[in-house]
Amino acid sequence: MVSLRARRLRARRVIAELRRAFPDSGCNLEHRDAWQLLVATILSAQCTDARVNQVTPALFRAFPTPRDFATAPLAAIEDAIRSTGFFRTKAKSLQGAARAIVERRDGAVPDTLAELVELPGVGRKTANVVLGEIWRRPEGVVVDTHVSRIARKLGLTDTTDPGKAERQLNEVVPRDDWRDFTHLIIDHGRQTCRARAPRCDECPLYRWCETRA
Repeated sequence: MVSLRARRLRARRVIAELRRAFPDSGCNLEHRDAWQLLVATILSAQCTDARVNQVTPALFRAFPTPRDFATAPLAAIEDAIRSTGFFRTKAKSLQGAARAIVERRDGAVPDTLAELVELPGVGRKTANVVLGEIWRRPEGVVVDTHVSRIARKLGLTDTTDPGKAERQLNEVVPRDDWRDFTHLIIDHGRQTCRARAPRCDECPLYRWCETRA
């Protein structure tokens, strides 16, 4: 992997290129408040954002608030989110998080990383999504499968471990760009640098790709 200074410069150039390519980049999970985003992010594990967005409108009509999730029959939550996959585990996480929020914070979603990761089903990735989108102050780069894969191709990380990758990216991506970097890379991964059929001839980042032919 190239030097830290070189990676920092490359990260800035990557961000600039992707902002030109995706000027409207942003969160694809539809939400109205912190709780809805927290729910949607938990549901997005091993599931597409498009599918989550199909499920959440009816879910929030049935259970509008954390208190509704906390007191609902678990089976009812499971039925409502069944199509997102791993629905039993996700339903337990949602109800556990809702109960913790109701009991500890009178229904208000925490606004710090330390408090968020104490909620059932919430790790650093989910917490940073909420912190970044709702309060614009994530505590790190959100590393999903697109970010992990493409950051390695660009020589910004050298690991498949999400925790280590986050620490490496936090070093090279300017803090003010942590939120945008994730969205830009995700858009690039979905539209251009696809895992199975990358469009290398259309890629604005091709010059920095360390796995190019």
